[in-house]
Amino acid sequence: MKTTPRSPLRDIVARNMRRLRAERGWSQEYLANECGLNRTYLSAVERSEQNISIDNLYRVANGLGVESWTLLKVD
Repeated sequence: MKTTPRSPLRDIVARNMRRLRAERGWSQEYLANECGLNRTYLSAVERSEQNISIDNLYRVANGLGVESWTLLKVD
């Protein structure tokens, strides 16, 4: 089975999600509730194991109170 190489953008989103969540002192469960998403899904996104859709990127950004592009920004 052929595997697709992981995108560096996935790592950027994961890093930004973890950082913003930690800055707020929120657990993954709290953020998941704010976004209306499953905690295990968010955990996999934060570990760069799961792709995130544009719709869910918007939901996470909204839950964190930031613009969506913030999650894509390279620091």
